[in-house]
Amino acid sequence: MSADRRALLLSGSIGFGHDQLAEACATSLESDGWSTRTIDLMRLLGRGADSVGGAVFRSMLAVPGLYDAFHFAALRTGSRVAEIADSAASRRILPRLRSQLDADPADLAISVFATGASAVSRLADRYPSMRHVVFCTDVTPHRLWVHQNVDLYLVTSEAAERAVRRFAPEAQVLVVQAPVRAAFYHPPSQLNARIRLDVPLREPCVLLTTGAWGLGPVAQAAEALGDAGVHVLAVAGRNSKLEHRLRAVAERQPLVHPFGFTNRIPELMAASDLVITSSGDTCTEARVIGRPLLLLDVVQGHGRDNLQHELELGDAGVASGRAADVVRAALSALDHAKPPPSMPTRSADAWHTALHAALATIGL
Repeated sequence: MSADRRALLLSGSIGFGHDQLAEACATSLESDGWSTRTIDLMRLLGRGADSVGGAVFRSMLAVPGLYDAFHFAALRTGSRVAEIADSAASRRILPRLRSQLDADPADLAISVFATGASAVSRLADRYPSMRHVVFCTDVTPHRLWVHQNVDLYLVTSEAAERAVRRFAPEAQVLVVQAPVRAAFYHPPSQLNARIRLDVPLREPCVLLTTGAWGLGPVAQAAEALGDAGVHVLAVAGRNSKLEHRLRAVAERQPLVHPFGFTNRIPELMAASDLVITSSGDTCTEARVIGRPLLLLDVVQGHGRDNLQHELELGDAGVASGRAADVVRAALSALDHAKPPPSMPTRSADAWHTALHAALATIGL
């Protein structure tokens, strides 16, 4: 493939999942000779918008049922409220995005964030030679993911394909396996990971993480699991308050190993017998490394859809966020856990081949 092929990935810093997906796509494209760059659309909204957007989302999640109501009654159906919010965001983003594309045109735009799908769609007439791919890993893409002027949708389940066709029956949609970052395809052995982390090989160990925001009662669950005799690799993500709480827990309970935001997740997964997490991209990473899941029902809206899908895929259980429930479910899962596989369950080559084939369908 020609080295002058240029790809633009449009992400958004709400959580960390969009950035991880953009990174996985960029890695594969670059191995095929593309040059890539990634834009955080939350930053294009203006100074502080990314922090404000995250704060608003966390505030909605903190009120029981509020984000459920917004997601299922507004986003999923594409209500007038959702359309107004989308239009307002696009109006702020479009001049800045147009300026960047005028200065540095792209042959391909991949939107891994719903606002990107909307913005690129609105600019299609200005850049007629640029192909536009929308990639959503949610099991039910909501209305704001689907727009005109999209050449291809990539989704990760047949249910997601039907959700796209609900709004665009004629859309070109391909179902692919969700990719993960390169390190997850090459994890250390469980023995080597445990040696590095000072976790005895024959003692039970879990990874406990609920994403970049550290949602739910992670500290309470970590301490209760430690009290039950389980080593807990507890990750706070970017939640600094949670990180402080976890470090305080570790002083009382030495089986709790606290981490803040870390790039060692592949190593932590490899060391574990079970991954306790919320529904999201961590589930895909755990499946690639070959670890069973215990899902905490702490993410409203699309999180509830994704949780149900993970249960359908198998090798997963579910618990509420209450510490006692987490301990009970985790101990049961550990009792029934199979020996970990000696190698990842999927390869980077399989994802790379799928992406290459997908781009071929739109002439790239």
